Amino acid sequence: MTLAAGIPPAQAEVATFLTGLAGAAPIETHISAIFVGRDAAWKMKKAVTLGFLDFSTLAARAHFCRRELELNQPAAPGIYRDVMPITRAPDGSLREGGDGAAVEWVLRMAPIPAGDFLDAVAARGALTPPLLDALGDTVFTLHQSAPRVEVPDAPAAMVAVLAGNLRAARAAGLPGATLAPLAAQFQAALESAAPMLAARAAEERILRCHGDLHLGNLCLWQGKPTPFDALEFDEALARIDTGYDLAFLLMDLDRQAGRAAANRVFNRYLARSGDYGVLGLLPFWLGLRALVRAHVEAARGRDGVSLLQAAADYLAPPPPRLIAVGGLQGTGKSTLARGLAPALGAAPGALLLRSDELRKRHFGLAPEEPLPSAAYTEAISTAIHEELFMIAEAALRQGHAVALDAMFLDAGHRQKAAKIAARMGVPFQGFWLEAPMEILKSRILARRDDASDATIAVLERAAQADPGVMDWLRLDATGDALGEARQALGAAG
Repeated sequence: MTLAAGIPPAQAEVATFLTGLAGAAPIETHISAIFVGRDAAWKMKKAVTLGFLDFSTLAARAHFCRRELELNQPAAPGIYRDVMPITRAPDGSLREGGDGAAVEWVLRMAPIPAGDFLDAVAARGALTPPLLDALGDTVFTLHQSAPRVEVPDAPAAMVAVLAGNLRAARAAGLPGATLAPLAAQFQAALESAAPMLAARAAEERILRCHGDLHLGNLCLWQGKPTPFDALEFDEALARIDTGYDLAFLLMDLDRQAGRAAANRVFNRYLARSGDYGVLGLLPFWLGLRALVRAHVEAARGRDGVSLLQAAADYLAPPPPRLIAVGGLQGTGKSTLARGLAPALGAAPGALLLRSDELRKRHFGLAPEEPLPSAAYTEAISTAIHEELFMIAEAALRQGHAVALDAMFLDAGHRQKAAKIAARMGVPFQGFWLEAPMEILKSRILARRDDASDATIAVLERAAQADPGVMDWLRLDATGDALGEARQALGAAG
């Protein structure tokens, strides 16, 4: 068997041995070689020195193998097994383990089918809505368990990250004529972002994050999205704001799976975390992640220029707007709001605020977990709507579009939505969905794994209420409500 190019000569013997164990040539990155066998995979760090890491010594490679295991095993215990030495036997041959002195160290892992990496799943169009929701939950859980760390000057740290990536972009040969104005865009965005970065650091939003959370570093393991290959070689690049960690995944989804996929994960994560303070920083973070991807692709001999344009687009988002979708239970409010959200405002689309999801988070539950009827008192409902409007106004203030999803049977609530838009100086459109009761009942009976706890009895009580004068655009929920709503929004600019 022959070795793929790129393995340092000093590691050639070990690579030949591992190729024999795996029965296949390695999969290579610029810093690692992974030898994938039927029952195990062996990851060897290359003896290289780059601007951002130094794996040149055996001691360093042993240290970073152990560090990678330590960082990744909690989230992916079935994937990360142990760190093993490759030693020389008395007869001079190499072996896995043994009592002799280590000639190399490897990380032993479970093999992952190539089609189970999420970039491959995205490429075949298999990122289903339930899988995207599970992906948002995975990142939320990852950040919940990540340790808090201190970064003395968060804006200065981000200045260093930006400078390093601009240097890498130039070194990768990306065109200076494109990089120069883009660098100016980044500098202006970073100046505006600095107070928000400092405020979030004070709120302890900086954690020891994954650091490299793109689709290629997530896989399906036992049917669930699972992160692996957390950044182990540079603490400065991993001690970051959770929003910057999330932004890599959102940018990757936006580019590889489409805006709707990115919007779904974005809204699922925020529905679980309630971290709406990320919104004002997303244009900068998404642009920076696109710049990272641009110079990595260029260094591999691929197109990075289109990603520079994506970065520029993220840094110059369209203005925000507010929409609201109301109607009885079962009219498809959430379906319509979710269908409209990706195309509204800054990437990755509008913040979707569902009263049902806010209520579940208020009680510490995931959206699909049921609540007792005691959670639906008038007082609690009033508090939920107040929170809905408060978050909407804060999001608009940060320049992000918002889609509200609630019944809006109370004319006062409909008026409140319009007043917020007027106060913030943004366009507003309300949509009112209608359908025959027989259809609404059948839809409620067919619901599975939904944030709404509505029953037929709840629907019948709601139907008795008088919504008052309806000045929102009425849509037939049994027809092409999404098409009509898009047409209305397009006509309104």
